[in-house]
Amino acid sequence: MLNRRGIDRNIDWVTFSLYLALVMLGWTMVYSTTYQEGQTVLSLSSPAGKQLLWTAISFAAFAVTMTLDWKFWQTFAYPIYALTLLGLVGVLIFGVRIKGQLSWYSIAGFTLQPSEFAKFGTALAMAAYLSTAGVNLKTTRDQLVAGGLILVPIFLIQLQPDTGSAIVFLSFLLVLYRQGLNSVYYILGGFVVAMLIIGILYEDYRFLWILLLSISCIWLGAEMTTKRTRWYFVGLLIASITIWGLSYEGKLDINLALYLFGAGFLTLAYFYSRDKKNIQLPVVLGGSIALGSLLAFTSNYIYYQKLLPPHQIDRISVWLHPSKSNPMGAGYNLIQSKMAISAGGLEGQGFMNGTITRLNYVPAQSTDFIISAVGEEQGFIGMVLVIGLFLYFLLSIIKIAERQRSTFSRVYAYSLVGILFIHVFINIGMTMGIMPVVGIPLPFISRGGTALLGFTIMIGVLLKLDSKRYQI
Repeated sequence: MLNRRGIDRNIDWVTFSLYLALVMLGWTMVYSTTYQEGQTVLSLSSPAGKQLLWTAISFAAFAVTMTLDWKFWQTFAYPIYALTLLGLVGVLIFGVRIKGQLSWYSIAGFTLQPSEFAKFGTALAMAAYLSTAGVNLKTTRDQLVAGGLILVPIFLIQLQPDTGSAIVFLSFLLVLYRQGLNSVYYILGGFVVAMLIIGILYEDYRFLWILLLSISCIWLGAEMTTKRTRWYFVGLLIASITIWGLSYEGKLDINLALYLFGAGFLTLAYFYSRDKKNIQLPVVLGGSIALGSLLAFTSNYIYYQKLLPPHQIDRISVWLHPSKSNPMGAGYNLIQSKMAISAGGLEGQGFMNGTITRLNYVPAQSTDFIISAVGEEQGFIGMVLVIGLFLYFLLSIIKIAERQRSTFSRVYAYSLVGILFIHVFINIGMTMGIMPVVGIPLPFISRGGTALLGFTIMIGVLLKLDSKRYQI
């Protein structure tokens, strides 16, 4: 029997209510996007009927997580993690290939995606490891072990290949930061990603060199203290803006601009070294210029020489160069998604009245691009309400995380926050063109039984741990 004192009194009813609201909203949108004349809600031959069955299964799983002792999840964290990894290995052998990906098991007409459960297993394993006595993320050994817990499922999922699901595991960087991982890693990682993206954005990557040199010159000038160097700094700031604009418009030879900024950087580095009696900052900036140039050149060469698989080239083009993508090919999904969202206007066209939604113009309308149906049917107001609901949900989980007395519970809660955030951010972002299309479902909203079940179990375990926070 359910422990009434443990559940009814201590469960966070706000978070539970938000979860229920999202699940109900999700089923409603699945019904709207997949409805066909003659199909009944309870028919398992319809997508809405199957989603309703998965909802019932998920509620049953939620009840089971609430009946189990909280110690179960901490005690068996590593075995559960190992079991989810075994599922990732097994799908490579016994799985079925759908849309080029070997990511699903097919059982009695239903499909299961083990990567959804791997997120849960990794969250438990990360919580168990970081709560172990003596573990300190300031040591290289513990950093490598924590990183290994993340990289193993990423590697197995990439073998399927499923880049979208693999990206989700980078969300565990949030909990590592919360537990004390040096912020230098995040600054360096952000720099690497920025340089790789800029290298693709600009076919002529010499613009990147000018950008890096101008930022370095401004940085050095801002660090100087003498009046003479301050005026020199102001001059370079004005020159950087002017020369960058002239070069970009083709009114100034880009090589000449590059030479000018190179000379300016060397001059400022000399003055800075004399002023500060220190060459550390110029060396760091010089190394950053070299590393950034190498990264940009590499991504530039790989993209423009088309060394990646065609579907990946197409996805990058749709994201960073939409004008160059084929509107009837790779860019079709995004174009139709934007049209559906814009067609909704302020108040939307009404439930099941969206023209683009009803005519199935948006591929994957009920899964990856379901938010476009929300935009068309419920309009801008509906989109804001859905995003606000997710934001409130995430904030409530953060509140739960911060009140935990147990490191295990806190780490697990933040792992869940990271997973949910990256799902929501990328999914909604890709339907608007601000993120690449990588096939990530919107939690609780998109059609998909495995994702719903996986997220429900994670929420159930969180609420169970929180309900026993005074005993842990």
